[in-house]
Amino acid sequence: MRWAAVCAVGILALTGCGSRAAQTGAEDKSPYLSTEELPEKLGADGTTVTVGDPDAEVTVHLYEDPRCPVCEEFETTGGGPGLREATVRRTAKSEYTLASFLDDRMGGSGSKKAVNALRAALEEGKFAEYHEVLYANQPEEAVDGYTDAFLLKLAGQVEGLRGPEFDAAVKTMKYRTFVTTSQKAYERAGGKEDPRGPGTPTAVINDKRIPAEYNGILFDRSAFTHILKTIHAKPNQWARTHL
Repeated sequence: MRWAAVCAVGILALTGCGSRAAQTGAEDKSPYLSTEELPEKLGADGTTVTVGDPDAEVTVHLYEDPRCPVCEEFETTGGGPGLREATVRRTAKSEYTLASFLDDRMGGSGSKKAVNALRAALEEGKFAEYHEVLYANQPEEAVDGYTDAFLLKLAGQVEGLRGPEFDAAVKTMKYRTFVTTSQKAYERAGGKEDPRGPGTPTAVINDKRIPAEYNGILFDRSAFTHILKTIHAKPNQWARTHL
């Protein structure tokens, strides 16, 4: 049995038993047709990007650095595709806090440039699509490959994203203040235990952070999808779970 599957069993054991009571909500609405239809917004805190039905009862808050290869693993072959499917089905919504600390650790400016470009894509209503494209084409961590030219090239894969305003925002780092405040929000999320931040990727599901000992679940698509379905079916048990 894969380690992530073992992790899933551990978390499921903590949730207890019981089934979901009949209720109305996001699950009663028709699914979105594709990622392109997903609603997107910047939260009142000025840093959290929310994607999906605001009424979805499962919220997955992710802390990511665009340059992080472990985030790329989650987004491309791990739980990310399952989360996108759940978001399209309206059974979950995704939240993102975008970090850029790898530039300081590795040198360069690729993380900051990518976060700025993602914020520019949000302005065009194309965050979810562009976010997926960036991770699908992530350069090697040490290369610092998220240059203006590469970010614009990748934007060409998202229909309707390229244009004078988006291109200028990328080239001039229009959202540099967002980049800075988003990094600070990431650091605050680490709390006193780690003022540098909680690490990437970190997932918080309905206000409960997946602890390090269960982190393997993030990289097993079927196990992560199963956890999302279980939490959706047993929200009360999950709320009472001590992780």
